[in-house]
Amino acid sequence: MRVNKKYSCLPAEEKGIHIINIRAIEDIGYDQHESTLLNSLSKNPDADCKYGLYFRDGKRKVDYILVYHYKKSSAGKSLARRAQQNDASVRSSKQDQPLPGKGVQLEMGESEPHMDYHEDDKRFRREEYEGNLVEAGLELERDEDTKIHGIGFVKIHAPWNVLCREAEFLKLKMPTKKMYQINQTHGLLKKINSVIQKITEPIQPKVAEHKPQTVKRLSYPFSREKQHLFDLSDKDSFFDSKTRSTIVYEILKRTTCTKAKYSMGITSLLANGVYSAAYPLHDGDYEGENVEPNDRKLLCEEWASYGVFYKYQPIDLVRKYFGEKIGLYFAWLGVYTQMLIPASIVGIIVFLYGCATVDENIPSMEMCDQRNNITMCPLCDKTCSYWKMSSACATARASHLFDNPATVFFSVFMALWAATFMEHWKRKQMRLNYRWDLTGFEEEEDHPRAEYEAKVLEKSLRKEHKHKETDKEKLTWKDRFPAYLTNFVGIIFMVGLTFAIVFGVIIYRISTAAALAISSTPSGRSSVRVTVTATAVIINLVVIIILDEVYGCIARWLTQIEVPKTDKNFEERLIFKAFLLKFVNAYTPIFYVAFFKGRFVGRPGDYVYIFHSFRMEECAPGGCLMELCIQLSIIMLGKQLIQNNLFEIGIPKMKKFIRYLKLKRRRSLDHEEHMKKKQRYEVDYNLEPFAGLTPEYMEMIIQFGFVTLFVASFPLAPLFALLNNIIEIRLDAKKFVTELRRPVAVRAKDIGIWYNILRGIGKLAVIINAFVISFTSDFIPRLVYLYMYSENGTMHGFVNHTLSSFNVSDFQAGTAPNDPLDLGYEVQICRYKDYREPPWSENKYDISKDFWAVLAARLAFVIVFQNLVMFMSEFVDWIIPDIPKDISQQIHKEKVLMVEVFMREEQGKLQMLETWKDRDKKKGENCNNHSPRLSRSRSGSLSSCHSYPLDV
Repeated sequence: MRVNKKYSCLPAEEKGIHIINIRAIEDIGYDQHESTLLNSLSKNPDADCKYGLYFRDGKRKVDYILVYHYKKSSAGKSLARRAQQNDASVRSSKQDQPLPGKGVQLEMGESEPHMDYHEDDKRFRREEYEGNLVEAGLELERDEDTKIHGIGFVKIHAPWNVLCREAEFLKLKMPTKKMYQINQTHGLLKKINSVIQKITEPIQPKVAEHKPQTVKRLSYPFSREKQHLFDLSDKDSFFDSKTRSTIVYEILKRTTCTKAKYSMGITSLLANGVYSAAYPLHDGDYEGENVEPNDRKLLCEEWASYGVFYKYQPIDLVRKYFGEKIGLYFAWLGVYTQMLIPASIVGIIVFLYGCATVDENIPSMEMCDQRNNITMCPLCDKTCSYWKMSSACATARASHLFDNPATVFFSVFMALWAATFMEHWKRKQMRLNYRWDLTGFEEEEDHPRAEYEAKVLEKSLRKEHKHKETDKEKLTWKDRFPAYLTNFVGIIFMVGLTFAIVFGVIIYRISTAAALAISSTPSGRSSVRVTVTATAVIINLVVIIILDEVYGCIARWLTQIEVPKTDKNFEERLIFKAFLLKFVNAYTPIFYVAFFKGRFVGRPGDYVYIFHSFRMEECAPGGCLMELCIQLSIIMLGKQLIQNNLFEIGIPKMKKFIRYLKLKRRRSLDHEEHMKKKQRYEVDYNLEPFAGLTPEYMEMIIQFGFVTLFVASFPLAPLFALLNNIIEIRLDAKKFVTELRRPVAVRAKDIGIWYNILRGIGKLAVIINAFVISFTSDFIPRLVYLYMYSENGTMHGFVNHTLSSFNVSDFQAGTAPNDPLDLGYEVQICRYKDYREPPWSENKYDISKDFWAVLAARLAFVIVFQNLVMFMSEFVDWIIPDIPKDISQQIHKEKVLMVEVFMREEQGKLQMLETWKDRDKKKGENCNNHSPRLSRSRSGSLSSCHSYPLDV
């Protein structure tokens, strides 16, 4: 098909046509062309086409939808309504025939509202683009008679010959007729597997794709020359809906609309508003009484329901419906959630061990003993008074729940757990690649993005303006240097902003603690530390949630100005920036509490001040680990509950409700039209567009950081992550099945850059946990005291050993407590947590030898722990093969079988050729025997004797 010249994408002025002479399709109805009209006089044409899943003829399936906006004048509404009775469709024919409603031009005398240039320009582009799609072999059908006024739909169908051609271009592996037996286990393993299958049968989803298979079809890249290898008995189901939509999308990306020198594919047309949306259709409804069985309904029942939270995911059905990339995400999420079960069990055991031994912990017992008259130095200047160490008894006992010898074991366990999880996922990924026929798949370079093409065009036009002859242009680092500089400055500014906010929260904590200390009530003074910690953490949580959304938008903007060439490059750069900013945002407050709080306080009489008035805050007598645990738990649980769950449920519902109100406002008051059942593409248009998997992966990666990075301070983190993920899987599933438009299926053999990020977090977790154990907890000081200073080999006297003495007469002027007799007696010596010389020493208040001994032990522990755990992780990585043995055997078996198939085919061809040669030879002998002079006199007749094999 060729498009009429007046609908080319050149401006109207260049064609010599005044815009007012062109009338839009929606204003005049359909062009009654005898080759394009379909008889739609049936009782219910919508039911014949299954409410939008098929063309009006009820035979051709809709593989893709293009949506566009158009302005509908009041003069044309009656004509458009009359045209509803004769819906037209366009078949992929080689005749010059326009789409329904095209190819009509008005006379100057007709009254028609003036259409602006931009609307006509968009219509020109659509005309040419759709004509090019038809030339590419696709079949189109337009529908503007919808319940959504001002919205037109173009239905696209790919016929069999186009599907075969594109499947060969894309090298899609399709199942052949050849079937082979999958290797089965024997002996004891077979019995164990059968027992496991019987036990796990209640938690298996009831879908055909999830049942264990004993035979598998041999797959081979589709080829039109070798169609005899494939089972084409049912051509309608040979290419499933996912594959069909992928093929059509590839054609849409490849097909261009050229206006002057501006080459535009579907991505550019969407970006410029020529089309407002492009998406494949869902298989049908997922709820209702008379809904026909379909994969979407099955997914909703067996996967996207909270009632089946205890069941395995039907990953093969997810892949069949949504494609490999989304299937791999949910498979990874399922493996991660399964691996959290043993981590949660061990974490609970560690926590229970802390609970069971809290009454036997000698340091906390000494701190809680009222007989130990240990008077502590004031926590702030002037307003704070001296206080008893026994008042911090609850904090000390709570610290033991997380700061005990089992915590060190749990840190080692979690480091090995992370390594095991990565290896387990690699093996699972290989199994899925084998099952999904992706073993030989290699990603090809994607089409350039619309923004990249626009920048290249702009650059080439600039050079042409300067009369420079250039080859094919591309963007260099010089073109992108301003964007790179903006990225660098922007990221530094965002990181600095995060640090500034954390610093502001520190100022809030210090000032609030000083203000609450003035409280006249004893209960107010006793709860100062808890109140300040809780409110500061809540402020941090709110700021983190807000900045997460801001940083996500900024990361996207910074990536857009870089103008990456392909979608894959865009996604990788976006992931790197978003992860960097969100990682800093989520973990900066936790890093402060773990490694900086209480480290730069100074000592009584020589404190460190901020802005000459705010004294740096100190850790509690039991250490900062308890506060770190509170900070980590509130931020982790708050992010999961508010950001990951409430936002994911609430925001899509709100957007859907807003779209519903807009459509209701634009809806006609025609009762008959209002009661008409919506077409499938109309229903899907009202769904939320698919925005990619980056947000889904990001929240899980940040959670993985919470589970591994500071697990030494919060052993219950894996348990809370497990509970969240059980809900998250079903929540994401429900969103994909019911709330989002069906995404285009994308082939992928791994999870991409996310795997490298996971490995990086796993390596970083070993280092951070080593520092948390050695510097944040009291594990190393206890060991040093036990083996170097303890007189009887017990922990008795440890608390007194960690405290230094200070003479209150050495306070700086104006910093001594206003009420020195608050405890009821005069204080001459107060204690503070540090390793310093006493006031009666020659070098009073200098750092003591004990400090250097503890510091040396801490650094030695970091080095030993890090190297030991790294070695164990690498050993786990080495001892577990990436490819399961049975899978490698099956892949090898497939190669051998494929070679056998082609060898048999080759042998058959050779036998056929030999048969033809024998026939040819016999025919020649017969010709020579009957006319021996034929070769000399009538060579033409002789050649006719040998014409048979050539014809064959």
